[in-house]
Amino acid sequence: MIENMKNLIKYISLVMITCTVFVACETTDLDLRVSPNDLAADQADPNLLLNSIQLAYGSNQRVISDLGAELVRIDYMFGQIYFNNYPGDTFDQVWRRTYSSGTNNVGDIVQVGIFTNLNNLIAINDASDIDYSFHVGVGKTLLAHQLFQLVDYIGQATFSEALNPVDFPFPNLDSGEDVYAAAFTLLNEAEALFASDPPDQGATDLFYNGDNDNWIKLINTLRMRSYFVTGNSTAFQAIVDGGNYIMESEDDFQIQYGTSELQPDNRHPDYAQDYTPSGANIYQSNWLMNKMVENADPRIRYYFYRQEEGTPGAPGVPADEESLSCSLVIPPPHYDGFVYCSVANGYWGRSHGNDEGTPPDNFLRTAVGVYPAGGLFDDSSFGEVGLGEGGGGAGVEPIILSSYVDFWIGAMSSSDAAKATALRSGITKSIAKVQSFGSLDSSADLSFEPDDTAVTAYVDGIITDFNTATGDDKENIFAEQYWTALYGGATEAYNYYRKTGYPTTLAPNWEPEPGAFPRTFLLPQNEVITNPNLTQRTDLTTQVFWDTNPASPTFPPAN
Repeated sequence: MIENMKNLIKYISLVMITCTVFVACETTDLDLRVSPNDLAADQADPNLLLNSIQLAYGSNQRVISDLGAELVRIDYMFGQIYFNNYPGDTFDQVWRRTYSSGTNNVGDIVQVGIFTNLNNLIAINDASDIDYSFHVGVGKTLLAHQLFQLVDYIGQATFSEALNPVDFPFPNLDSGEDVYAAAFTLLNEAEALFASDPPDQGATDLFYNGDNDNWIKLINTLRMRSYFVTGNSTAFQAIVDGGNYIMESEDDFQIQYGTSELQPDNRHPDYAQDYTPSGANIYQSNWLMNKMVENADPRIRYYFYRQEEGTPGAPGVPADEESLSCSLVIPPPHYDGFVYCSVANGYWGRSHGNDEGTPPDNFLRTAVGVYPAGGLFDDSSFGEVGLGEGGGGAGVEPIILSSYVDFWIGAMSSSDAAKATALRSGITKSIAKVQSFGSLDSSADLSFEPDDTAVTAYVDGIITDFNTATGDDKENIFAEQYWTALYGGATEAYNYYRKTGYPTTLAPNWEPEPGAFPRTFLLPQNEVITNPNLTQRTDLTTQVFWDTNPASPTFPPAN
């Protein structure tokens, strides 16, 4: 199921610390007992520096994934006006965890960021008789991915003038193209280090347990990701032809969580929010749940756990103003053809932008399931969530899975037949991985799991629909399946949506005029305040260099 992470059990102490950061990355101080951030660069333990890099990177991945998921309806977005939902501080902590070189505000998690700790590792490796090139390779790989994502989400980042306060006390931002080029250089350098098969020197590798070959596969996959986004089909295909990338689930790039509730809490953050004595606290996306209900998707019982058999206002279920006030409302004209409030079969969530007050529905709303959060498998028992139930939170944070890569290959294919083949492979791998999580819930009646016949029929049906569809309908089927596979790790969904405009079937915002869809987020406000060379943007319509589609608000069409 998640074999590549099992060896991390022997590092349980560090893993517990790690997951504490992922659970409360914006509010909790990180206590590494002997922190590299408290030591001078020439005193620091390289293993602790690498730990700090991985912790900062992992925290950033969760933030970025959640933002992408909210915007494209894979997760629920609270708030009707886009500009109000995503103010200037949205990327403050991500920026700090990437760049900071000293003490930040009281309460910040990471006092020294990924970039600074990587430079310290390089200096130690250069001066030491011990080979720490594995540490440097990991750091360069993670920083490269982080730089790609900063460009993807805010359009620019700093690199050429970064971390040089003497010459550049107020670093300028480099163009997106230049930062991408710098990230590719980092990947090239990291690959050269891993190719020499360096020892890990006792380091804790939270992702691949010191396997240099897997890190090279990840590097190639990060290149694929970036070639796909920028449309470099030749370079993309060269990696596909080489065959050395994330192709199978055992190569998946992800974060593993545990089941400890206290000292510290290392459970999946969504599990920790939903499996409480006071009930669930997260609303699931009505658009995604309804799409999976319509498709009879075999993953739905793994993704979502229903606490109620029926949602008020759904067909055959009376409306209930107290528990779901919108169930009494006639949908507005702009929601014609979409589920406005109530999804059938008890899938109780919220629609995009709904900012109504919270009713007493914590033991009614649909909770996260066994995948990827390690919760309960939905066996139609309709019980209430609670502490320790299901898989106890031992889920994963998907970052790049083999199924995602198949969708990239399909999107880059030059023929419908090749695209259909990749689509089949992506769906099949996604379902297999998701189903492997069912065993985490020992209390579940797994007779409710879809059998092989049902899964095959589902996949065959999707491929048939894709092959017979034309135009937007064909693209929508492909994109909807990609979105479904991305549940739990939707960073790339935001990129795909701005790149292609698909799917056009996304439900509208609760507010008919929510403002232009965000093409990028605002610059990190704390950096703008302290850096006189920067000026904050006044809107969210700045386009990334690879986003060559029409300007807002006409694109993307579903917004």
